[in-house]
Amino acid sequence: MGPKTVAETICELSRRHLEDNNGLLLGQCVSAVGWVNHTVPDCKGIVELPMTDVAGAGIAVGAAMVGRRPIFVIRFQDLLTLNGSPIINYAAKSQELHGRSTPIFVRALASEGLGPVHSGVLHGIFMHFPGLRVAAPMTPGEYRQAWQEFMENEDPMIVSEHRDSFQNAAEMADKLRPSADITLYPISSPRFAVDQATRMLAREGIRCNVIHLCRLKPFHPTRRHLTPLEHTRLGLVIDAGFEICGASRSIAYELADASGCPVKALGLADKTKCLHPPFQNRAPDAAAICNAVHQALGAKAPQPWPAAALHAGYSHTNGLIQRGA
Repeated sequence: MGPKTVAETICELSRRHLEDNNGLLLGQCVSAVGWVNHTVPDCKGIVELPMTDVAGAGIAVGAAMVGRRPIFVIRFQDLLTLNGSPIINYAAKSQELHGRSTPIFVRALASEGLGPVHSGVLHGIFMHFPGLRVAAPMTPGEYRQAWQEFMENEDPMIVSEHRDSFQNAAEMADKLRPSADITLYPISSPRFAVDQATRMLAREGIRCNVIHLCRLKPFHPTRRHLTPLEHTRLGLVIDAGFEICGASRSIAYELADASGCPVKALGLADKTKCLHPPFQNRAPDAAAICNAVHQALGAKAPQPWPAAALHAGYSHTNGLIQRGA
């Protein structure tokens, strides 16, 4: 058997928690429609919540209060806003204000292609609130690390998943290049596009470092983040969420403040996320990343990268970019 995918890893961790730790897994339609992309195990501890969209978080937070360490599944991140109040106003504050921990593991799923109310990426909003940990794992190893961090701490955790990652079985290593021109810091689904973007840029003679980001809060720049940036003297943080007041700008500020180097941000435009023309507002793809790098470098590309360039002999397989025949 080959390495486990992200979906298989989630399912395995969930099963172990439910069967061995007296845990709970709660959510709407978690045992239907493919068991949430095959990430939910068929075992004890599954609680199907009513289709209210607003009551589930209160039930899950109550379970956390009595020590069950629940996994709360939100099948579309847009519904985080409806479920936010118990998480933000109780779970995130209870340890600081009341000395009582409320450890809840919130699985918030994002996707591309499901319309303006089912394809949001909202992890940046929840980075704003004290008391919450926020991570965006895109590999099996990163997901195991996020789960371990949750189990070793008493804080509630928002885990920003992306359906594009579920069939990925590969880890994503940082890439450092001699005499690089810019250091890229991708978050969430753009991490699957950044390898193709760096190949496209390399054909123009532009070299890029790539430092993958999984933990979004707490985020403390380390030498892993800063040393490549101090060599290139220019950085770009790329996220699948909205750029304005979002994770990309927040982390760009942290990196710039710690290094003294300019760091730009790239995320969704400040308009409704939708995939139907002419209202498209997609997560940054390879073409968008290339154009943002040109802008950051102050170079004017001969022509902006067209969407057709993304299909010029490349295919996306299991999180890797492979050159076609």
